[in-house]
Amino acid sequence: MTTSMKHRSHASTRSMSPADKLARGLGWLSLGMGLYQLVAPRRLGRALGMPHHANSIRACGAREIVSGIGALSDNPTNAIWSRVGGDVLDFAALTFALKRYPSHKENLYLALTAVGVLAVVDVSCAKALSQRHAYQGGATPDYRQRSGFPNGLESAWGAARTEGSNASGPPQRPSPKAV
Repeated sequence: MTTSMKHRSHASTRSMSPADKLARGLGWLSLGMGLYQLVAPRRLGRALGMPHHANSIRACGAREIVSGIGALSDNPTNAIWSRVGGDVLDFAALTFALKRYPSHKENLYLALTAVGVLAVVDVSCAKALSQRHAYQGGATPDYRQRSGFPNGLESAWGAARTEGSNASGPPQRPSPKAV
């Protein structure tokens, strides 16, 4: 690996806020969890006491992967908020499973605890990202009446011409008959 490659990889994370770095980590976590849910849904379903819900687990895995890809983007705010929504769905599904399949309650309590902890992390990260990536200036100012010239547009006519020539108005265009 060359020195310039090392420098570039370091430069991509140097200006990131702590919330952006946390979002990046949550993105990789989402990709890993989503991949596991897609590849081994029956195994996860058996561990949670829900062996016949492989398709639902796969759907959760696809949702995690999409959130993970979004969390690795330049502005991961929406992706992290989608993780919060996914946490709510996961919490509801696990609570339902706890009532329906009480024989695996230890694993379900462990999963509920993990989802709860991740939900708190996701919410705090999403709030910090929303604040960081929000427009800071309030309402957008109206610049329609400004020309961009400090002394007005009229004073700019002929300003690029050499000194000593008559620069008293807009440049004269040849008439269509003269061409």
